[in-house]
Amino acid sequence: MKLTQAQIEQFENEGYLVVKGALTQDDLLPVVEEYTAFINQRAREMHDGGQISELFENEPFERRIWKISLESLDLYGQLDIMKLRGEAMFEFLRNENLMDVVEGLVGPEITCSPIQHIRAKLPQGVRDDQVIPWHQDAGVTLEEADESFILTVWLPVTEATIENGCLEVIPKVRGLKTHYKSDSGTSILPEQMPKSEGIALPVSPGDLVLMHKDTPHRSTPNLSDTVRWSIDLRFQPTGSPTGRPAHPDFVTRSRSNPHSVLTDHERWC
Repeated sequence: MKLTQAQIEQFENEGYLVVKGALTQDDLLPVVEEYTAFINQRAREMHDGGQISELFENEPFERRIWKISLESLDLYGQLDIMKLRGEAMFEFLRNENLMDVVEGLVGPEITCSPIQHIRAKLPQGVRDDQVIPWHQDAGVTLEEADESFILTVWLPVTEATIENGCLEVIPKVRGLKTHYKSDSGTSILPEQMPKSEGIALPVSPGDLVLMHKDTPHRSTPNLSDTVRWSIDLRFQPTGSPTGRPAHPDFVTRSRSNPHSVLTDHERWC
């Protein structure tokens, strides 16, 4: 799927864009299978070590990590992309359907920023860091990236609903606000918060939420009994500063030099 001119203009005007059905079930399935296998392995190890009372094998993907985390948070802390470094996830970072959409805003020379996460947003009451305050992604990079166009790509792996804390955005905001470290994370100073109301963006697996780095966004508590799994990534024109120079970026698409695309999983690790 390629973005239409109308979609590109909406992104430029609003600072965000929801692209419905950009990915297929087959695009996300390898990632889900990889995480399922890892959870299986760690659950057995934790059960053998007495950290959890059972394997919770009958729980679906949308609930199992929650049930495990109610007894031990050890596994929860091992899930993020840079910790697990799974091969299926690495392949997904340059997925062709994903790159087709990204190219519409970033251009034909695409680099994956070091800022890349998978998040299992647990139901309220298990951890105290599941509510993400209003912030801009430009607020968590160094000044070297102030002039870089960095596209945030946020996508649900399971249903993202208002009840389980889907993403909210404030459109039509440009320019970096002052941020501070609050108890719940990096946040825009209250006196610099835009006056506009936030817009909730419930989305389904296969949909993409695209955001400009200046677009304020947050997520609210998960009030459901399922886990809201999501992935958030950053892509930008190759050669532009990422704002995270201590961590590696890599090329995910190049029309001018296809051999520059990183395809070696071990090298990425």
